[in-house]
Amino acid sequence: MLNKVLVVDDSALIHQMYHLVLARYRCQVLDAKNGQEALDILAQQDDVQLVLLDINMPVMNGVQFLEKAAALGITERVPVVIVSTEGKEADTVQGLKLGANGYLTKPFTPSQLHEVIVKVLQASETCVEQVKETALER
Repeated sequence: MLNKVLVVDDSALIHQMYHLVLARYRCQVLDAKNGQEALDILAQQDDVQLVLLDINMPVMNGVQFLEKAAALGITERVPVVIVSTEGKEADTVQGLKLGANGYLTKPFTPSQLHEVIVKVLQASETCVEQVKETALER
């Protein structure tokens, strides 16, 4: 079950939309306007289960956030979905190389957001279960 999502985007309208869509999950939505705010929140809140990340933001953009989050080990414990107007294949590949678990291009529908969240969380849970099984085998 999804309990806490961090939305990282500099658009107040996008934040409102996420709150409306994610209310269906009955989860708490945390808001950050840039990558630095997101890192600060993640340093204080260790129970964030998903990050929805824009790329183009002031102060610290999404790519810079992913670089720092990977260096701090955040992307190993918290799945990140890039949600951006940058729909080029090179952007997707770069984001995935930096530790993102999924990519969604704006504009999107609530059902597309739901689909990518489910896919990323299922993959994340599968990895956790595989790690647990491997530890039990030892």
